[in-house]
Amino acid sequence: MGYQFELIDEKEQAVLSMRIRSAVGNLPQEFGRVYGGILQYLEEIGEKTEGPAFGAYYNMDMENLDVEIGFIMPKPIGGKGEIQSGKIPAGKQVSCLYQGPYAEMAHVYDAMMTWIGENGHAPTGVSYEYYYNSPAEVPESELLTRIVFPLK
Repeated sequence: MGYQFELIDEKEQAVLSMRIRSAVGNLPQEFGRVYGGILQYLEEIGEKTEGPAFGAYYNMDMENLDVEIGFIMPKPIGGKGEIQSGKIPAGKQVSCLYQGPYAEMAHVYDAMMTWIGENGHAPTGVSYEYYYNSPAEVPESELLTRIVFPLK
């Protein structure tokens, strides 16, 4: 299957997030818990998100994933408890908009890594997924996810 990759320079983005460790099988529950907690906090302080929800993956150990889960914010906002204020760094990135089930995204990751190497780039080791809808809203075949690899 052919994928369309885009090389972009992205600006820094403010986020509110939680960083967790989880087995891949527990991610749906963890994402729901974290998103719910952050949205409740934002309601309490009268703030709104700016962009899509995201997950940042700092490793690919499927039994012990190191994941940052959160929302892009219009401005930096202080955290509370597990909820941390942070940022997605500015810089060059390669991205691909994928439509389909989360369970089938490994093919996109493999194709992106091949493209990165063939085009003389090197990934930083972190990958981001931006979620434009959710399994609660649409069938799996209609899920839209932007996969992003920041580059060195």
